[in-house]
Amino acid sequence: MTDITTREHLVRPLHRAQGEQNWLNRQWVPASAQLRGLCRTSGWKQRGYGLCAHSGLRTICKAKVRCSGCNSREHRNQSCCGMTLGEESTGLTGAEEAEIETIRKHRQELLDDIEKLKEQIAEVFAEIECFQREEEKQVADSNPGEQISKLSQRDKILSLGRKKFNMDPEKGIQYLTEHQVLSSDLQEIARFLHKGEGLNKTAIGDYLGGRDPTNIQILQGLCGMSPIANLNLVQALRQFLWSFRLPGEAQKIDRMMEAFANWYCKCNPGVFQSTDTCYVLSFSIIMLNTSLHNPNVKDKPHFERFVSINRGIDNGGDLPEELLKNLFESIKNEPFSIPEDDGNDLTHTFFNPNREGWLLKLGGRVKTWKRRWFILTDNCLYYFEYTTDKEPLGIIPLENLSVRKVDDPKKPNCFELFIPNCKGQKIKACKTDGDGKVVEGKHQSYKISAATPAERDEWIEAIRTSITQDPFYDLVSARKKKIASKN
Repeated sequence: MTDITTREHLVRPLHRAQGEQNWLNRQWVPASAQLRGLCRTSGWKQRGYGLCAHSGLRTICKAKVRCSGCNSREHRNQSCCGMTLGEESTGLTGAEEAEIETIRKHRQELLDDIEKLKEQIAEVFAEIECFQREEEKQVADSNPGEQISKLSQRDKILSLGRKKFNMDPEKGIQYLTEHQVLSSDLQEIARFLHKGEGLNKTAIGDYLGGRDPTNIQILQGLCGMSPIANLNLVQALRQFLWSFRLPGEAQKIDRMMEAFANWYCKCNPGVFQSTDTCYVLSFSIIMLNTSLHNPNVKDKPHFERFVSINRGIDNGGDLPEELLKNLFESIKNEPFSIPEDDGNDLTHTFFNPNREGWLLKLGGRVKTWKRRWFILTDNCLYYFEYTTDKEPLGIIPLENLSVRKVDDPKKPNCFELFIPNCKGQKIKACKTDGDGKVVEGKHQSYKISAATPAERDEWIEAIRTSITQDPFYDLVSARKKKIASKN
């Protein structure tokens, strides 16, 4: 090592926390050619340490240093002898720096989402624990001095099993059977779902519509628990649809309505010539209920229209007009009661979204782009600030809207939601303002940016399908073709 007895041309790091070699924190370093060699060997050069313009010495960025030329102590990014110290050279282009910054922001957003999810999980477990304590207290009050009974332990497992079912129906049933709260008997599982205490109605419908033979047998068992003999079709549908919500997937709806039609015809022989007739008429009644009682439907159907759409569905013949009149009046006077789920949030709506993902949305009043989590389901486009949020920031009903590709000078891969042939008209949508109040949206169109052209095209296709596709109409049309082919 070179003699280090003089200080005039030396640099000494004053902070140990910078992670340099220990001997650098203990000794003065010579400002000679040998110092530059040390820079190469110790990694100074690679780490971008500055060069003092006065003395020619290398100075350590991110640490407080003494310049031997001017004998001053300076911090990072402060001037020493006419030069800014500690300026790091990353060797990256501006675009690369911007990309790294974007990644950092996305990483932070993901971390924030994770924290929110952790908080929600903690709330669920706290709720379970509170329930358990309350159960234990009730048992202790009724049985002073005794240990918690087996019944109380069963209730704990049942409570947790219900919560698991609401998050994932298959796993919930599996948990309850493994812990012997439910047996493997399919009729017992059907009774459990039919009773439905503490169960999410959407989750029940999703499970019953499954294609597995076990799910189908449970569905048939649940149908058998509805006493629908000598009831007209509307009354039978009211009972059937009370214990769950129909899922959004067409194949699941088809299996459920097929099971109902078979059970109704078995309980009421002679009313219809085939189960296909009952199937089609059931869908007509459900659609009639929507048309008559949905405030967004302006053109309310008349009885004559209801008769015309059901012509020829009874093995090629027409149903008695008196039968159709009774069904029409029953729905007109009293709409179906939709079963309500436990809780006050909208999470049940998003169990089986058509599509979901991160997109950028252009503001309506303030034209800034903001990253939002979008969910497409139930013919609506919902957007959230975080993936873990229970309630959306805004809801865009897709009825009467169109979607198209658009160009934007600031953002690539854009598409737009708009009202065709109605320039200047505001889209009927709603959002949450800064005070948490739900207010009417102010957009005449919604401009949205995707990450890639492929992702943009996939969103456009999914939105177009959601706007035009109605599983009820598709299923009825297919069944009518089946009836016509028989004749």
